[in-house]
Amino acid sequence: MNDAAIPKDTRSAPAPETSRPKYIGERVQRLEDPRLLTGTGRYTADIRFERMAHLAFVRSDQAHARILGIETDDAATFPGVIAVLTAQDFSEIPDLVAPSRMKNYHPTHCPVLARDTVRYVGEPVAVVVASDRYLAEDAANAIVVDYEPLGASSDPAAALLGDAVFLHDEVPGNLVLERSFATGDAGSAIAGAAHVVEGRFRLRRKSPMAMEPRAYVADYDRGRDALTLYGATQIPGVVRDELAKLLNIAGNRIRVIAPDVGGGFGGKGSLYPEEIIVAALARRLARPVKYVSDRLEDLTSTSQGFDEYVEARLAFDDDGMFIALDAEVIGDIGAYSIYPWTAALEPVQVASFLPGPYKTPHYRGRVRGVCTPKPPTGPYRGVGRPMAVFALERLVDMAAETLDMDRAEIRRRNLVQPDEFPHRIGSGIIWNHSGFTECLDAAVKAVDYSGFKERQLLALEQGRWIGLGIGSYAELTGIGSRIAVAPGMPINTGNETATVRIDATGAVIATFATASHGQSLETTLAQIVAEELGVRPQDVQIVQGDTGMTAHGTGTYASRSAVIGGGAAILTTRALLKKVKRVAGRLFDVDPDRVETGDGEIYVPGTNHRIGFDELARAVYSDMATLPLAARETLESQENYDPVLGTTTSSTHIAEVEIDPETLSIRLTRFVVAEDCGRMINPQVVDGQVHGGVVQGIGVALLEELEFDATGQLLSASLADYLIPTSAESPHIEVIHLETVLPDNPGGFRGMGEGGTIGAPAAIANAVADALAHLGIGISELPITPSKLHRLIAAKNLTKDRE
Repeated sequence: MNDAAIPKDTRSAPAPETSRPKYIGERVQRLEDPRLLTGTGRYTADIRFERMAHLAFVRSDQAHARILGIETDDAATFPGVIAVLTAQDFSEIPDLVAPSRMKNYHPTHCPVLARDTVRYVGEPVAVVVASDRYLAEDAANAIVVDYEPLGASSDPAAALLGDAVFLHDEVPGNLVLERSFATGDAGSAIAGAAHVVEGRFRLRRKSPMAMEPRAYVADYDRGRDALTLYGATQIPGVVRDELAKLLNIAGNRIRVIAPDVGGGFGGKGSLYPEEIIVAALARRLARPVKYVSDRLEDLTSTSQGFDEYVEARLAFDDDGMFIALDAEVIGDIGAYSIYPWTAALEPVQVASFLPGPYKTPHYRGRVRGVCTPKPPTGPYRGVGRPMAVFALERLVDMAAETLDMDRAEIRRRNLVQPDEFPHRIGSGIIWNHSGFTECLDAAVKAVDYSGFKERQLLALEQGRWIGLGIGSYAELTGIGSRIAVAPGMPINTGNETATVRIDATGAVIATFATASHGQSLETTLAQIVAEELGVRPQDVQIVQGDTGMTAHGTGTYASRSAVIGGGAAILTTRALLKKVKRVAGRLFDVDPDRVETGDGEIYVPGTNHRIGFDELARAVYSDMATLPLAARETLESQENYDPVLGTTTSSTHIAEVEIDPETLSIRLTRFVVAEDCGRMINPQVVDGQVHGGVVQGIGVALLEELEFDATGQLLSASLADYLIPTSAESPHIEVIHLETVLPDNPGGFRGMGEGGTIGAPAAIANAVADALAHLGIGISELPITPSKLHRLIAAKNLTKDRE
């Protein structure tokens, strides 16, 4: 190529060599912050259209009852009321059914409005459409529902008894699912073991409690018969696909957009009846329709987390080496199997992750999922693992106490060692290489572990109760397609497609099916694309949360975005970079392999060849004289990434607590996390995720409980009764980062968004038990509160008096 083909500003003297800036691993300031911190973000509740109608739902105040009648005539006469609807008005919409290929699984059928029977307090029964939300609420309050109570047990163990009332005719014995995992012969190994510890553990129900409650706005284009749904959701792709089926709309005429979303924690990771109704009514009425839930509705109708019993036995020898683990898990799935995850999501993961990061040759775990008259359980930060880690780590401490062995040492002996990866645990999960022992050693070193016993004894002499607890765990993050299909879920959550393009101006646009709800994805994904392509993060526009931009995608959950989204970003950007180098090589008349990029420029080291991405784009798209037709490549690439199994993340948490002997209040005095999330994309974001997860774990351990009475009535339905941690309950959190190498992963990334909630409850429970060791009291239920401690101490004293 002659010089005339080269842009003129490259004919200067040879420029100095350019070293490509590194952005992965740097504390790049969040690109979202200018918008979110100045109040210019756009949340679903901010969206307004002309002629917008507003919804108010009438919700059941009965846990399990037959609907004898619904009186709506008075409500229909209220000013501003457009329509009052009940289940018969939505007869064309099929029930929500989350099927599974799992053996012994009985799917439930959830209508968009309760048809003949209500099955939990808060289930929608009728809906009022009005010109104003306040008018809709007034009319809803005038609707009278006549119920015939049917009775049911809110306790999952009681719901399994032979005389229990069935919640669904299609779920015999209220048993939605039953599954077993087995390796070796746990029963025989336990019978022949030198030592066995056992316990019955309980983790109480939680609310995801996002700052922004669920909200939906649907806008219908009558001329195109096209529907756009804006929603506070983590899974726009799943919502789009299911709405297309339920409403019988072609997929290319329905678009789901997740704008700015104020937190999710799993609670916005499922399909809800309310968003189906919003979409259906917008189409039926040919006008925009809006629904924003209030906090009471959020507490009573958003999916809830955890709620399991675990009865487990751990066998070990005189040296503290684990031999066998046996467990029975009962999971309370609530009234319905939530779509798309099925009822298996939470309880099955308890049993499958129970062996944890330890070598246990023999394992048996049986799990049963039970229907009760409560809101459905669904994804919640950690999904199953907080319960599994709590139960196992309590058993590990009990084993150490039995042998009078150091608690860190018994863990160190049983953890999978660095040279033993990959390691298959008894449930079949395979751990790939991660810093199991390294995290334990780093955390122990940070807290002056060896000197704690002396400090504890001195404090006890002074009348102070202090304790230290360890919680070690491993988790699968960025789960691939093989793991996703294992529970028989109706969707594949194991891959992600990215599209990265350079437009005619040289701007870089990267499109993903992820949907950020606070994880800084606009920043971290931009860092990845920028480093791979050779531009600055602020030069990359990240498009996400919009089904109109992607052919397929599910959303953001299960610590998947950095692993799978980041992997797709790397593969796609590298494919695009090859095109950039080929075009630039033609422009510069050099071999493409000699072309480099960095800081927004394209150049050949040691020469005067240097152009910007805008000039490259102009040569490809606009200047028809610069390149021959055959050399004009479309500057766009699309690649898919599927990790198949997933990546292993590990961590050790250490908590120190002090308990007031008079009030029994529990105060966290120190918290240390040593975690291995692989190669960090942005350490500032990682710290934020760890801090947020630990604080949520503090709530799990010490404060948060959705308390139901025996019939299913919620007793903690406001923030006066449902307590969440604040800065007053949160100590300074020290984070130690390990970045062990992760082979066979494009970026070496591991997920870590859920880890704080997984490790913190177990560490805190063990710390509280350690502080009470002089009283001979253990911890088997969370949250542990001052009132519960009082009952434990009173029961212990009563037992002593009887003896």
